[in-house]
Amino acid sequence: MARSVIKSTGIYVPGEAIDNGRLMKLTGIEFDAVKHEAKLGIASRHIARLSGLKESSADFAEQAARAALEKARVQPGEVGLFVVATDTPEYISPATGILLQGRLQGGEYESRAFDLGASCASFVTALDMVARLQISDPGLRYALVVGIYNMPAYIRDGDAFGWSIFADGAGAVLLERAEETGETRRHGLASGYLEAVFRADGTQWDYVGVYAGGTKKPVTKELLEQGKYGLELLQRLPGDRNVKLWPPLVRRLLEKADIPQSAVAHYFFTQINRSVIVQVMELLGEPMEKTTTVMEKYGYTGSACIPMALHEALSSGRVRKGDLVVLVASGAGLAVGASLIRL
Repeated sequence: MARSVIKSTGIYVPGEAIDNGRLMKLTGIEFDAVKHEAKLGIASRHIARLSGLKESSADFAEQAARAALEKARVQPGEVGLFVVATDTPEYISPATGILLQGRLQGGEYESRAFDLGASCASFVTALDMVARLQISDPGLRYALVVGIYNMPAYIRDGDAFGWSIFADGAGAVLLERAEETGETRRHGLASGYLEAVFRADGTQWDYVGVYAGGTKKPVTKELLEQGKYGLELLQRLPGDRNVKLWPPLVRRLLEKADIPQSAVAHYFFTQINRSVIVQVMELLGEPMEKTTTVMEKYGYTGSACIPMALHEALSSGRVRKGDLVVLVASGAGLAVGASLIRL
Protein backbone atom coordinates (compact mmCIF):
# COMPACT_ATOMS: atom_id res chain seq x y z
CA MET A 1 0.00 0.00 0.00
CA ALA A 2 1.26 3.45 -0.91
CA ARG A 3 1.48 6.42 1.44
CA SER A 4 1.63 10.16 0.85
CA VAL A 5 4.43 11.36 3.13
CA ILE A 6 5.54 14.88 4.04
CA LYS A 7 9.06 15.07 2.61
CA SER A 8 9.81 18.69 3.56
CA THR A 9 8.29 22.07 4.36
CA GLY A 10 9.13 25.68 3.59
CA ILE A 11 7.78 29.13 4.47
CA TYR A 12 8.08 32.68 3.25
CA VAL A 13 7.06 36.07 4.65
CA PRO A 14 7.75 39.41 2.94
CA GLY A 15 9.86 42.18 4.41
CA GLU A 16 10.68 43.06 7.98
CA ALA A 17 8.44 42.26 10.95
CA ILE A 18 5.90 44.97 11.82
CA ASP A 19 4.85 45.15 15.47
CA ASN A 20 1.53 46.56 16.64
CA GLY A 21 2.90 50.01 17.42
CA ARG A 22 4.49 50.41 14.01
CA LEU A 23 1.39 49.02 12.32
CA MET A 24 -0.74 51.78 13.83
CA LYS A 25 1.72 54.42 12.64
CA LEU A 26 1.87 53.01 9.10
CA THR A 27 -1.90 52.64 8.69
CA GLY A 28 -3.28 55.46 10.84
CA ILE A 29 -5.57 53.07 12.72
CA GLU A 30 -5.86 52.64 16.50
CA PHE A 31 -6.54 49.62 18.68
CA ASP A 32 -5.65 48.38 22.15
CA ALA A 33 -2.38 46.57 21.44
CA VAL A 34 -2.12 45.12 24.95
CA LYS A 35 -5.62 43.63 24.82
CA HIS A 36 -5.04 42.51 21.23
CA GLU A 37 -1.91 40.59 22.13
CA ALA A 38 -3.44 39.11 25.27
CA LYS A 39 -6.56 37.78 23.52
CA LEU A 40 -5.58 37.07 19.92
CA GLY A 41 -1.88 36.60 20.54
CA ILE A 42 -0.98 38.75 17.53
CA ALA A 43 2.09 40.88 18.25
CA SER A 44 3.82 41.09 14.88
CA ARG A 45 3.29 40.38 11.20
CA HIS A 46 4.76 40.78 7.70
CA ILE A 47 2.90 42.81 5.06
CA ALA A 48 4.37 43.46 1.65
CA ARG A 49 2.07 46.41 0.98
CA LEU A 50 3.22 48.27 4.08
CA SER A 51 6.88 47.43 3.49
CA GLY A 52 6.92 48.97 0.03
CA LEU A 53 7.49 45.59 -1.63
CA LYS A 54 5.99 44.80 -5.02
CA GLU A 55 5.33 41.20 -4.04
CA SER A 56 2.05 39.31 -4.15
CA SER A 57 0.58 35.81 -3.88
CA ALA A 58 2.58 34.12 -6.65
CA ASP A 59 5.81 35.54 -5.24
CA PHE A 60 5.01 34.19 -1.78
CA ALA A 61 4.12 30.77 -3.21
CA GLU A 62 7.30 30.57 -5.26
CA GLN A 63 9.60 31.41 -2.36
CA ALA A 64 7.97 28.94 0.05
CA ALA A 65 7.95 26.19 -2.59
CA ARG A 66 11.60 26.75 -3.46
CA ALA A 67 12.51 26.53 0.22
CA ALA A 68 10.73 23.17 0.54
CA LEU A 69 12.34 21.81 -2.63
CA GLU A 70 15.81 22.95 -1.60
CA LYS A 71 15.45 21.37 1.82
CA ALA A 72 14.44 18.05 0.25
CA ARG A 73 17.05 18.31 -2.52
CA VAL A 74 14.33 17.71 -5.08
CA GLN A 75 14.46 19.40 -8.49
CA PRO A 76 11.34 21.28 -9.73
CA GLY A 77 11.23 19.03 -12.79
CA GLU A 78 10.55 16.03 -10.54
CA VAL A 79 7.27 17.51 -9.25
CA GLY A 80 4.15 16.29 -11.02
CA LEU A 81 1.48 18.34 -9.25
CA PHE A 82 1.34 21.95 -8.07
CA VAL A 83 -1.63 23.03 -5.95
CA VAL A 84 -2.00 26.49 -4.44
CA ALA A 85 -4.47 26.62 -1.56
CA THR A 86 -5.80 30.14 -1.13
CA ASP A 87 -8.68 32.59 -1.29
CA THR A 88 -6.31 35.43 -2.23
CA PRO A 89 -5.02 34.32 -5.64
CA GLU A 90 -2.69 36.29 -7.91
CA TYR A 91 -5.48 36.62 -10.46
CA ILE A 92 -9.06 35.40 -10.81
CA SER A 93 -7.69 33.56 -13.85
CA PRO A 94 -5.27 31.95 -14.61
CA ALA A 95 -4.79 29.94 -11.43
CA THR A 96 -1.86 30.80 -9.17
CA GLY A 97 -0.92 27.11 -9.18
CA ILE A 98 -0.34 27.35 -12.92
CA LEU A 99 1.87 30.40 -12.44
CA LEU A 100 3.80 28.53 -9.74
CA GLN A 101 4.42 25.60 -12.09
CA GLY A 102 5.68 27.98 -14.76
CA ARG A 103 8.04 29.79 -12.41
CA LEU A 104 9.50 26.60 -10.99
CA GLN A 105 9.65 24.41 -14.08
CA GLY A 106 10.21 27.18 -16.63
CA GLY A 107 7.97 25.85 -19.37
CA GLU A 108 5.75 23.01 -20.52
CA TYR A 109 6.03 19.82 -18.47
CA GLU A 110 3.96 16.71 -17.89
CA SER A 111 2.50 18.33 -14.77
CA ARG A 112 -0.83 19.23 -13.25
CA ALA A 113 -1.46 22.62 -11.69
CA PHE A 114 -4.51 24.28 -10.14
CA ASP A 115 -5.84 26.29 -7.20
CA LEU A 116 -8.14 25.17 -4.42
CA GLY A 117 -10.26 27.74 -2.62
CA ALA A 118 -12.10 26.90 0.60
CA SER A 119 -11.44 30.16 2.43
CA CYS A 120 -9.01 29.63 5.31
CA ALA A 121 -9.63 25.87 5.23
CA SER A 122 -8.02 25.74 1.78
CA PHE A 123 -4.72 24.15 2.83
CA VAL A 124 -6.21 21.30 4.88
CA THR A 125 -8.71 20.63 2.09
CA ALA A 126 -6.02 20.66 -0.61
CA LEU A 127 -3.70 18.45 1.43
CA ASP A 128 -6.44 15.82 1.71
CA MET A 129 -7.19 15.87 -2.03
CA VAL A 130 -3.55 15.78 -3.10
CA ALA A 131 -2.58 13.01 -0.66
CA ARG A 132 -5.43 10.80 -1.84
CA LEU A 133 -4.60 11.48 -5.48
CA GLN A 134 -0.94 10.71 -4.89
CA ILE A 135 -1.75 7.43 -3.16
CA SER A 136 -3.87 6.34 -6.11
CA ASP A 137 -1.39 7.39 -8.84
CA PRO A 138 1.89 5.40 -8.98
CA GLY A 139 3.36 7.97 -11.37
CA LEU A 140 2.95 10.94 -9.01
CA ARG A 141 6.12 10.76 -6.92
CA TYR A 142 6.26 14.39 -5.78
CA ALA A 143 3.50 16.96 -5.26
CA LEU A 144 3.62 20.49 -3.87
CA VAL A 145 0.81 21.97 -1.79
CA VAL A 146 1.32 25.65 -1.00
CA GLY A 147 -0.97 27.62 1.30
CA ILE A 148 -0.70 31.36 0.63
CA TYR A 149 -2.32 34.48 2.04
CA ASN A 150 -2.26 38.05 0.79
CA MET A 151 -5.42 39.45 2.40
CA PRO A 152 -3.72 42.79 3.21
CA ALA A 153 -3.90 43.50 -0.53
CA TYR A 154 -7.69 43.73 -0.08
CA ILE A 155 -7.79 45.81 3.12
CA ARG A 156 -9.26 49.30 2.71
CA ASP A 157 -7.70 52.37 4.29
CA GLY A 158 -8.85 52.93 7.86
CA ASP A 159 -10.04 49.34 8.42
CA ALA A 160 -8.83 48.68 11.97
CA PHE A 161 -10.32 45.16 11.98
CA GLY A 162 -8.50 44.12 8.83
CA TRP A 163 -5.14 45.75 9.49
CA SER A 164 -4.88 44.53 13.08
CA ILE A 165 -5.41 40.85 12.20
CA PHE A 166 -4.48 39.88 8.64
CA ALA A 167 -0.96 39.38 7.31
CA ASP A 168 0.99 37.98 4.37
CA GLY A 169 2.72 34.63 4.20
CA ALA A 170 3.09 31.24 2.55
CA GLY A 171 3.72 27.71 3.73
CA ALA A 172 4.66 24.85 1.40
CA VAL A 173 4.59 21.10 1.90
CA LEU A 174 6.33 18.70 -0.47
CA LEU A 175 4.61 15.31 -0.52
CA GLU A 176 6.34 12.12 -1.64
CA ARG A 177 4.64 8.90 -2.67
CA ALA A 178 6.22 6.05 -0.73
CA GLU A 179 5.43 2.36 -0.74
CA GLU A 180 4.62 0.92 2.66
CA THR A 181 6.46 -2.32 3.44
CA GLY A 182 5.14 -5.34 5.26
CA GLU A 183 7.52 -4.63 8.12
CA THR A 184 6.20 -1.11 8.70
CA ARG A 185 2.60 -2.28 8.47
CA ARG A 186 3.25 -4.99 11.02
CA HIS A 187 4.72 -2.57 13.57
CA GLY A 188 2.44 0.37 12.81
CA LEU A 189 5.36 2.68 12.04
CA ALA A 190 4.43 3.87 8.56
CA SER A 191 4.42 7.62 8.06
CA GLY A 192 1.95 9.40 5.84
CA TYR A 193 -1.46 10.92 5.43
CA LEU A 194 -4.07 8.90 7.30
CA GLU A 195 -7.56 10.40 7.48
CA ALA A 196 -9.69 13.55 7.39
CA VAL A 197 -13.14 14.88 8.22
CA PHE A 198 -14.85 18.01 6.94
CA ARG A 199 -17.84 20.23 7.60
CA ALA A 200 -19.46 22.82 5.33
CA ASP A 201 -22.34 25.28 5.66
CA GLY A 202 -22.70 27.60 2.70
CA THR A 203 -25.63 29.39 4.30
CA GLN A 204 -23.03 31.26 6.37
CA TRP A 205 -21.46 32.97 3.34
CA ASP A 206 -22.39 36.49 4.40
CA TYR A 207 -20.09 37.12 7.36
CA VAL A 208 -16.66 38.11 6.08
CA GLY A 209 -15.04 37.91 2.67
CA VAL A 210 -13.95 39.64 -0.51
CA TYR A 211 -17.27 39.99 -2.32
CA ALA A 212 -16.37 42.38 -5.13
CA GLY A 213 -14.47 41.30 -8.23
CA GLY A 214 -16.37 38.16 -9.16
CA THR A 215 -19.30 37.71 -11.54
CA LYS A 216 -21.95 38.62 -8.97
CA LYS A 217 -20.37 41.93 -8.00
CA PRO A 218 -17.87 43.22 -10.59
CA VAL A 219 -15.73 46.13 -9.46
CA THR A 220 -17.19 49.39 -10.78
CA LYS A 221 -16.50 53.07 -10.26
CA GLU A 222 -19.67 53.26 -8.15
CA LEU A 223 -18.54 50.45 -5.84
CA LEU A 224 -15.15 52.07 -5.39
CA GLU A 225 -16.76 55.40 -4.53
CA GLN A 226 -19.08 53.68 -2.02
CA GLY A 227 -16.19 51.80 -0.43
CA LYS A 228 -17.88 48.44 -1.11
CA TYR A 229 -14.85 46.53 -2.28
CA GLY A 230 -11.94 44.58 -0.83
CA LEU A 231 -12.24 42.85 2.53
CA GLU A 232 -15.73 43.35 3.94
CA LEU A 233 -17.07 42.37 7.36
CA LEU A 234 -20.83 42.05 6.81
CA GLN A 235 -21.59 40.45 10.20
CA ARG A 236 -19.55 39.82 13.31
CA LEU A 237 -18.41 36.23 13.52
CA PRO A 238 -19.64 34.30 16.60
CA GLY A 239 -16.75 34.44 19.08
CA ASP A 240 -17.26 30.85 20.28
CA ARG A 241 -17.77 29.22 16.89
CA ASN A 242 -14.42 27.43 16.71
CA VAL A 243 -14.58 26.52 20.39
CA LYS A 244 -17.77 24.62 19.60
CA LEU A 245 -16.59 23.23 16.25
CA TRP A 246 -13.07 22.00 16.82
CA PRO A 247 -13.21 19.54 19.76
CA PRO A 248 -16.05 17.44 18.25
CA LEU A 249 -14.28 17.52 14.88
CA VAL A 250 -11.05 16.21 16.42
CA ARG A 251 -12.93 13.44 18.22
CA ARG A 252 -14.78 12.47 15.02
CA LEU A 253 -11.47 12.38 13.11
CA LEU A 254 -9.86 10.06 15.65
CA GLU A 255 -12.97 7.88 15.77
CA LYS A 256 -12.95 7.59 11.98
CA ALA A 257 -9.26 6.65 12.01
CA ASP A 258 -9.77 4.28 14.96
CA ILE A 259 -6.90 5.91 16.85
CA PRO A 260 -7.01 6.90 20.55
CA GLN A 261 -6.51 10.56 21.44
CA SER A 262 -3.61 9.56 23.68
CA ALA A 263 -1.65 8.66 20.51
CA VAL A 264 -1.72 12.24 19.17
CA ALA A 265 1.56 14.06 19.75
CA HIS A 266 0.62 17.53 18.52
CA TYR A 267 -2.26 19.70 17.32
CA PHE A 268 -2.24 22.56 14.81
CA PHE A 269 -5.15 25.00 14.61
CA THR A 270 -6.09 28.01 12.50
CA GLN A 271 -3.95 30.80 13.96
CA ILE A 272 -6.46 33.64 14.33
CA ASN A 273 -7.10 33.64 18.08
CA ARG A 274 -4.78 32.21 20.72
CA SER A 275 -7.42 32.36 23.47
CA VAL A 276 -9.66 30.09 21.38
CA ILE A 277 -6.84 27.57 20.98
CA VAL A 278 -6.30 27.64 24.76
CA GLN A 279 -10.00 26.91 25.33
CA VAL A 280 -10.04 24.11 22.74
CA MET A 281 -6.98 22.43 24.25
CA GLU A 282 -8.63 22.59 27.67
CA LEU A 283 -11.80 21.00 26.28
CA LEU A 284 -9.69 18.25 24.71
CA GLY A 285 -7.92 17.75 28.03
CA GLU A 286 -4.54 18.47 26.42
CA PRO A 287 -1.67 20.71 27.61
CA MET A 288 -0.64 23.74 25.57
CA GLU A 289 2.76 22.08 25.07
CA LYS A 290 1.04 19.84 22.52
CA THR A 291 0.15 22.70 20.18
CA THR A 292 2.15 25.37 18.34
CA THR A 293 1.12 28.99 17.80
CA VAL A 294 2.76 31.37 15.33
CA MET A 295 0.37 34.33 15.28
CA GLU A 296 2.64 36.13 17.72
CA LYS A 297 5.29 36.28 14.97
CA TYR A 298 3.28 36.23 11.77
CA GLY A 299 -0.22 37.56 12.53
CA TYR A 300 -3.10 35.76 10.89
CA THR A 301 -2.04 34.24 7.57
CA GLY A 302 -5.23 32.38 6.63
CA SER A 303 -4.61 29.44 4.31
CA ALA A 304 -0.88 29.66 5.03
CA CYS A 305 -1.01 29.50 8.82
CA ILE A 306 -1.29 25.71 9.24
CA PRO A 307 1.74 24.83 7.07
CA MET A 308 3.66 27.75 8.59
CA ALA A 309 2.96 26.46 12.11
CA LEU A 310 3.89 22.93 11.03
CA HIS A 311 7.18 24.20 9.58
CA GLU A 312 7.98 26.09 12.80
CA ALA A 313 7.24 23.04 14.93
CA LEU A 314 9.41 20.78 12.76
CA SER A 315 12.25 23.30 12.64
CA SER A 316 12.25 23.78 16.42
CA GLY A 317 11.97 20.08 17.22
CA ARG A 318 8.55 20.41 18.84
CA VAL A 319 7.44 17.61 16.52
CA ARG A 320 9.57 14.87 14.98
CA LYS A 321 9.42 12.14 12.40
CA GLY A 322 7.01 9.45 13.55
CA ASP A 323 4.77 11.85 15.52
CA LEU A 324 1.04 11.67 14.97
CA VAL A 325 -0.34 15.17 14.37
CA VAL A 326 -3.77 16.70 13.83
CA LEU A 327 -4.38 19.73 11.61
CA VAL A 328 -7.62 21.71 12.11
CA ALA A 329 -8.66 24.68 9.97
CA SER A 330 -11.74 26.90 9.72
CA GLY A 331 -12.67 29.09 6.79
CA ALA A 332 -15.40 31.66 6.21
CA GLY A 333 -18.41 30.54 4.31
CA LEU A 334 -18.36 28.04 6.25
CA ALA A 335 -15.70 25.39 5.58
CA VAL A 336 -13.95 23.39 8.31
CA GLY A 337 -11.54 20.46 8.04
CA ALA A 338 -9.33 18.25 10.19
CA SER A 339 -6.56 15.93 9.02
CA LEU A 340 -4.52 13.20 10.69
CA ILE A 341 -0.90 12.64 9.62
CA ARG A 342 2.01 10.59 10.88
CA LEU A 343 5.13 12.64 10.13
